[in-house]
Amino acid sequence: MTIAIDETHDPALESWVGSANGHPDFPIQNLPLGVFSVGSKGPHIGAAIGDSVLDLNSLAKAGLLDSHWTLALSLGCLNAWFAHGREDSANLRRHLSELLSDESCRAKVEPHLVGRERVTMHLPCTIGDYTDFYVGIHHATNVGKQFRPDNPLLPNYKYVPIGYHGRASSVRVSGNEVVRPKGQRKPPEADVPEYGPSRRLDYELELGIFIGRGNELGSTIPIGDAGNHIAGYCLLNDWSARDLQAWEYQPLGPFLAKNFLTSISPWVITPEALAPFRRPMLPRPAGDPAPLPYLWDEGDQQGGGLGIGLEVSLLTSTMREADMSPHRLSRGDAASAMYWSAAQIVAHHSSNGCNLRPGDLIGTGTLSTAEADGLGSLLEISRGGKEPIQLPTGETRSFLEDGDELTLAARCQADGAVTIGFGSCTGKVLPAS
Repeated sequence: MTIAIDETHDPALESWVGSANGHPDFPIQNLPLGVFSVGSKGPHIGAAIGDSVLDLNSLAKAGLLDSHWTLALSLGCLNAWFAHGREDSANLRRHLSELLSDESCRAKVEPHLVGRERVTMHLPCTIGDYTDFYVGIHHATNVGKQFRPDNPLLPNYKYVPIGYHGRASSVRVSGNEVVRPKGQRKPPEADVPEYGPSRRLDYELELGIFIGRGNELGSTIPIGDAGNHIAGYCLLNDWSARDLQAWEYQPLGPFLAKNFLTSISPWVITPEALAPFRRPMLPRPAGDPAPLPYLWDEGDQQGGGLGIGLEVSLLTSTMREADMSPHRLSRGDAASAMYWSAAQIVAHHSSNGCNLRPGDLIGTGTLSTAEADGLGSLLEISRGGKEPIQLPTGETRSFLEDGDELTLAARCQADGAVTIGFGSCTGKVLPAS
């Protein structure tokens, strides 16, 4: 799938919204969509521009948006808009870009801007289904080595994108607090399990993929068309209780260890915004099997890689009290972490006739790089708790403690393109209830 670079990506393009020019996340070349409210007003659909949000509900009432936006705006979520598909998404991007760059439009558009400091962000969609995949090959290898040193990857990994169905009801927008989960855990030295708060709470650095147009039950989405069914991307943290997971995951996989909370960043970064940052997928190592035909598309191999820089930082209670900056835990990028592309994920998900719907959320799974400074979970960084990390305060961490605040961030950079970002995805750990 190829997305054309057009006038909306022009690095010389500037906005009359002054804060957008040079903004690290939301210049006019980005224009992500989200859902927000201001006090009792809302929820409304908006587009981020610099330090402001353009209120699309207000814009439509002023006659500055096409009438086919009416249903999406009335629902206060993006599901109905995502169902329109990629052509309407591209047309909206061009229209908003023109309104926000043409000085002659300023007088009629500026009244519909709201300062981002005033808004409360909400989930961008009503998420009917959430599926989490496992396409980060370095993460899969690192975790596999902890349990199967001689055979870290199971035989199916390089043939099929591995995934499981998560819990949509516990997906929350960035900023929601993380109540430490309770469950059964069985330490290696114990004869029987016990019930209590997780002692090995962890994060997972992932990307989220929102489905746009869906497919009918019993039909499939061909790999060559799968990219057209993706409405956008966000950051995703699939919080994990590793001690609960170790005891419960056999034989059916993750359950209570992961369904207590999944956090996502509030802004949906469109495929059009990411066009300048597409890369070829990494070549498969010699000896790896070729994907089966339903998972292979030459265009996807040439442009399915996501050039998205990823970063994780930690702020402990002690650091917060000392007014210290967060400590960076890792820095990596999505393109070098993903063994399977977003299009391959979508094609596989529907390959048995499963119906995907607008607003469904898919996680990539933890994205770790091959380098030690690009690991996407504490399970990997601390080698399963055997090598605690040292923090600037003198504290150590194997897993997350109460009061810890975790922040994911993402930014896209490329020669000849304006840098864009995803914003952040944060969560602070509270004691078990």
